[in-house]
Amino acid sequence: MDAFNDADAETAAALLHPCCASTAWAKAVVAGRPYPDLDALIAASDPVVKDLSWADVEEALAAHPRIGDRPKVAVTTEKRWSQGEQAGVADADREVLAALADGNAAYEARFGHVYLVCASGRSAEELLGILQDRLDNDPAHEHDVVRGELAAITRLRLAKLFS
Repeated sequence: MDAFNDADAETAAALLHPCCASTAWAKAVVAGRPYPDLDALIAASDPVVKDLSWADVEEALAAHPRIGDRPKVAVTTEKRWSQGEQAGVADADREVLAALADGNAAYEARFGHVYLVCASGRSAEELLGILQDRLDNDPAHEHDVVRGELAAITRLRLAKLFS
């Protein structure tokens, strides 16, 4: 935490990027330094995610792969973390993967962005059920749900980064 607190703003923001790819989020979190510990950093992050403009949320969403996509090579920190978070999908059968692909397409057609869910510790079947349930949300409510999921993922990733 000391190195993060002492880094110049650009370096600190780049360090945070794998946790949340919103430039506005990173700038706001960096501006709140110094943080005494991870808990304080996470406590500062959550309200920033909640207050992001939708364009800033979309910037963050662009860094997230579709649930069920299986990238061959995880070359970035974000991709490695996404693979680990989606580990419950790794051994899913073809039918579930096909249903996830269809659900992702339906979700993107309905809401105009990738289906974002904190996948850590969840099975493919559970993630599919959540996706199917969320297809019934109205767009305004879904924006709120996405912000909550983004905040949860960001908390997990901040813990990975600073542990």
